[in-house]
Amino acid sequence: MKQYLTMAVCLLSFAVFSQNEKIDRLTVQLAYLKADTTKVEVSLMLINELYENNNHSKALLFIDETSKLSETLHYTRGLAESSYYRALIYANRNDYYNAIDSYEKSRDLYLQLKDTLGVARVSNRIGHIELKRGNYKTGLQNSLSAIDIFEMLSLKHELSSAYNNLAEAYYKINQIDEAIAFNFKTLEVRKQILDTEGIKTTTINIAELYSVLQEHRRAIHYYEDALALLDPLEDQKLRGEILPKIGTEYLRFKEYDKASEYLNEGLVYNRKYNNKTGLLDALNAVGNLNIKNNKLSIAEEQLSEAHSIATELNHNPALLENYKLRMSLDSIRGNYQKAFTWQSKYYALKATLNKIEMPVVPKHIEHLDLIANTSEAKKTTDNTKLAVPTKDKPYVLYSSITLALLLMLFLAFTLLKLKAHKDAIKAHQLKLAEAKTKTESILEKTQHLEEVNQVKDKLFSIVSHDLKDSISSIKAFIDLLTEDNISKEEFFELIPELSENANNASSLLFNLLNWSKSQLQSLEPKPEVFNIQEVFHTKIALVEQKIENKRIVLNDESQYDLIYADRSMVEIVIQNLITNAVKFSRTGDVITISNREVDGNCRITIEDTGVGIAHGNISKLFAAHKNFTTKGTKNEKGTGLGLSIAKDLVELNNGKIWVESIENVGSKFYVELPKSEFKA
Repeated sequence: MKQYLTMAVCLLSFAVFSQNEKIDRLTVQLAYLKADTTKVEVSLMLINELYENNNHSKALLFIDETSKLSETLHYTRGLAESSYYRALIYANRNDYYNAIDSYEKSRDLYLQLKDTLGVARVSNRIGHIELKRGNYKTGLQNSLSAIDIFEMLSLKHELSSAYNNLAEAYYKINQIDEAIAFNFKTLEVRKQILDTEGIKTTTINIAELYSVLQEHRRAIHYYEDALALLDPLEDQKLRGEILPKIGTEYLRFKEYDKASEYLNEGLVYNRKYNNKTGLLDALNAVGNLNIKNNKLSIAEEQLSEAHSIATELNHNPALLENYKLRMSLDSIRGNYQKAFTWQSKYYALKATLNKIEMPVVPKHIEHLDLIANTSEAKKTTDNTKLAVPTKDKPYVLYSSITLALLLMLFLAFTLLKLKAHKDAIKAHQLKLAEAKTKTESILEKTQHLEEVNQVKDKLFSIVSHDLKDSISSIKAFIDLLTEDNISKEEFFELIPELSENANNASSLLFNLLNWSKSQLQSLEPKPEVFNIQEVFHTKIALVEQKIENKRIVLNDESQYDLIYADRSMVEIVIQNLITNAVKFSRTGDVITISNREVDGNCRITIEDTGVGIAHGNISKLFAAHKNFTTKGTKNEKGTGLGLSIAKDLVELNNGKIWVESIENVGSKFYVELPKSEFKA
């Protein structure tokens, strides 16, 4: 073993020595050359060696000297090449502005030289930089145009890099079909040039893209292909990353034994090599598997560890999946409060991720006409050099005509094949789109059913406590009367308390039904124009008795105003707000109801001088999952859902609701709704 290591060190030292010797030899040779084009060519060779050895600062010194000499000699190729190397170094330093400037100068010079390959090399580099900067349209135009030339000249290594860059770019702009197509092109070229590492990477990319398209069987096929390509000693980390991905795919088909085999092996590999990204994927997936197998305690430990790693790595997609799994775990355990918390975090993060705007790039990008710009001029130059009078040699004319006809036939045949190929791709894309639509529909229904199930659990929880208490109390009063345990006179004395319990039960049912409807997404607003003052008067009439009992002062400062919204929904909101104001007002407190126009909208204000709300509780008011409720000044009960319902209904009508409150001073609830487009 020591012999091999010694040999390797010697070979490496020899290689480094050889490179340094070449640089020294070129430097000495350059010193004795005359200031002509030969000196420029030798200087360019030296610059290339310095660039390859990452000696960029020294390379730039020679680039400056070479540019000056080339300019003095009017040597266009020297200027083109030196500008190209300058751009390479700027790009390597992430100085993209100067890199693109130098690349464009270089391309202009290559165009003057009619150098098709030089133009393609530069355009491919510009495309790569623009794609990295997020200028996708410009980047794709340059890269696709360079590929046209690389394909024409069968330059495999250049095509491998260019295809791979395009595949990554199309993935970033969510054109998954194009990303898959270019990954397959990359794979084909890399097999031809025997690029083992490239073949592994591209195979994994194809598997991941099929997973995104939810073609999970294909994803499994390519993941397992990639696994077979891995070196048992060199690719341990990569193996650890792939194993959880395959296991996750098998989970989707409920093939738990297969999934378990891959996931447990992945967990071992990633712990062994401390690969946190792979470990995160493995923990989430194994946690999911254990939930399916009802091993809830183990699942909780694994998901907790995954949550810590995802937070540490700021890995939002994995964190989103973790929230979803923990929501499912707590729902199964019956811990609905925690499940609602995870659900809230899940939707908040999902909303944040959805706000990240995907760049809009046209499906069909026009290629830059690089070939025409170079080859047409090249033809003119070649024809000038080789011109032969065809009238003196008629066989040349006949040969040219025959060749032209053959080229036309070949072109027609190629176009027909291309059209057939495009039609096949289009048909395949349509099938993919249909499959994707069906899958999304199934996932949406599944998610909806999960939400419905959680709503059911919430309803049962509330019904089994608050509603049961109110109804049991009413029944107890009636049983006392029926069994002659109290006299009618005593019963009449208890009627106000009985009435209060009936009111509580009624209010509870009202809020529960409306909240459950909103959570089940069955509420669709039907907007109309109506007078908001009429709604105030109707709802005030419903609480007049309570206002009188508490001796509350009611100031009705409402005025005629037309709004455009769903009237029944607005009535529910106003009833909740007025009822709350009464509930939390004491004897002698004042409730003021008013409305006015603000910025073209109708702003409704319901103000009371009641007990107010503690600062720490304000954030809980409009969140159903917080289940926040307090008793009124006369021990009136609530569900904690009224304001959550109000918020949902206001937002369904393109409005907003908020509160200002000071404890022991009072509260002001504001609702802003759109007005009608006309006035009566």
